This record gives sequence, structure tokens and C-alpha cells, in this order.
Amino acid sequence: MNNTAFYKLSYGLFLVTAKKEDKLNGSIVNTVIQLTTNPQQISITMNKSSYNHDLVKETGKAAVTVLSTTTPFEVFKHFGFQSGRDVDKFENPPCSYTLTEDGLAYLNTGACAYFICEVKETIDLGTHTTFIAEVKEAEVLSDSEIPMTYAFYQAVVKPKPQPKEEVKKGYRCTVCGYVYEGDPLPEDFICPWCKHGAADFEKIV
Repeated sequence: MNNTAFYKLSYGLFLVTAKKEDKLNGSIVNTVIQLTTNPQQISITMNKSSYNHDLVKETGKAAVTVLSTTTPFEVFKHFGFQSGRDVDKFENPPCSYTLTEDGLAYLNTGACAYFICEVKETIDLGTHTTFIAEVKEAEVLSDSEIPMTYAFYQAVVKPKPQPKEEVKKGYRCTVCGYVYEGDPLPEDFICPWCKHGAADFEKIV
């Protein structure tokens, strides 16, 4: 199976934030979809291995920022390639943000719009959870910004991985470029950077 075929699907990239007590966190997701207009509902699908997934599930609240084509790679790296279990992602982030009355964060640069959501239902998808959420607030941040698509991110924003000359055998994550040195790749291997599984790795030739 050629997993890069999934890059051709038309979906965007978003920053989802959550807050529990004094802990504010955020992560990058690529599956936010409008479901209904009355009431206004969206779905947010998140990997269960994400710390942010746990915060959204526990609190039932989330803010979604629609990222734009001007969002720099550093934002994706900061919010997508490290875990909120290990670092405070809102301590010196590479972007400016605004806090809502509930303490949720949304970006106000490199962003098209934001949504403040309340989870109404959860659907267990094995490795992921889909949160069905009602939109409580929505605002356009810029009419000139163009929403970031996953295809644009893969083609333009994400740096191309540079293979290590000394690597003789190994596998490269097609999502973030992390290199696993060794052969074979364990079937249950999880990328330490982006948390994707072994199916998203390609053998280095």
C-alpha cells in the first residue's frame, strides 16, 4: 500500500487546544469536519496517544484554530512533534495567541478562523477518538489568509528529510521524517515524534 496516497485527500490542518485546571495544551490535527448546521456541529478526530486527546476527553471543551498557508513549520514542529506530557507548549511558543474566557487558546496570526467547542459525544475508533462537538463560538480571523491543506503542508511547508549517509538499514516516517535505524521495523512501533504507527514508515533504500 502506498500511504502517500492519503496526502491527496482534501483536508486541512488545525491546532486544537484544551485546558484542565492550570494546564494549557495544544496539538496539530488534520481531521476537523463540519457535520450539521442546526445545531452547528463539527467532528474532531484525535490519536489516543496524544496528551491533548486526554484533556479534551476529560474536560469536554476545545478550541480549534484553522491554520493558514502562512503558518510556519516551527508551529507544526512545536505543537505536533512533542508531547504536552513532557513540555509546556505555551511557554514561549513560536506564535502569538489569544485566550478565551474559559482559558482556551487560539492563534491570531497565520490563522483563518477559530471555533470554541463543547463535546457532546465521543466515538471510539480504536487508535483514535472522534469527538462530536457543538460550536459555541466561531470567528473569522482573516479573509485574506488561505486555509492550509494537508497536501500543501506536505509539498511546501514540511522540510524534506535528509537521509543519513551512515544509515545502512532503517525506516523513515513519511509523516514527520523521523528515521528508525534497524531492520526489521517492529509492527507495534510508534513514531516518537508524531505518534504515527509502523504503517506510516517506508524502508530506506
